[in-house]
Amino acid sequence: MSDYLQSFGDVLRQVFPDNGTIEIDLDLISMDVDAKSWLEVAIELRDNPSLKFTQMSDLCGVDMATYGQTEWSTDTESAASFSRAVSSDATSGSVGRLTFNTDVELPKLDHPRFFVAYHLLSIEHNMRVRVRVFAPDDTLPVVPSMMSVWACSDWYEREAFDLFGILFDGHNDLRRILTDYGFTGHPFRKDFPLIGNVEMRYDPLKERVVYEPVSIEPRVLVPRVIREDSRYVSGDDNTDEKVSANDA
Repeated sequence: MSDYLQSFGDVLRQVFPDNGTIEIDLDLISMDVDAKSWLEVAIELRDNPSLKFTQMSDLCGVDMATYGQTEWSTDTESAASFSRAVSSDATSGSVGRLTFNTDVELPKLDHPRFFVAYHLLSIEHNMRVRVRVFAPDDTLPVVPSMMSVWACSDWYEREAFDLFGILFDGHNDLRRILTDYGFTGHPFRKDFPLIGNVEMRYDPLKERVVYEPVSIEPRVLVPRVIREDSRYVSGDDNTDEKVSANDA
């Protein structure tokens, strides 16, 4: 970790002693901010001369419903294993919802299900920061809109609403931006069926777009894995762990 990164993290802690947590890992500063104070914090991040995060590079929604669950074990299976098939059987277990005709039961979480990640850039101080803002209500996830702070957040917020169903309070045109008119559900949510709800195609006889039942076979082509090896070990972690992972 560079001295400049550490010193900038200290500046953030001085400016925001009571607004969330600030951590530095993998050469990146991350902040967790409560939704109720996010607008105030965002304005300070932008306007404070010691910070000057005048540009928002990106924002995205995240659904934590199946966080930490895997579909294929990298610890018990051979590294040379060819078959990584995942079935819909509850014992062999896909964490994705393969069908759409039954409700899926999501695990109980000890933290909010949805959050929005903001990636901010301070050109003046040559620094980036990631801010996570958790929506307190899982049923109706709402966070403040950042259009009054960073105008470029307009379409980013519409995308997060479209894909995750996250509402941005104060957005003046919050409507879908990627999915079709009349689309049902939010396709990046973990309880959305992997095969979708319907198929859409153009019918040359009817001369219009038609919707039909899904005909593809529900399956997982690339299983979810969590790799415990050196590619994701930070510089502060144990060296022995890196060696054992590389020797595996």
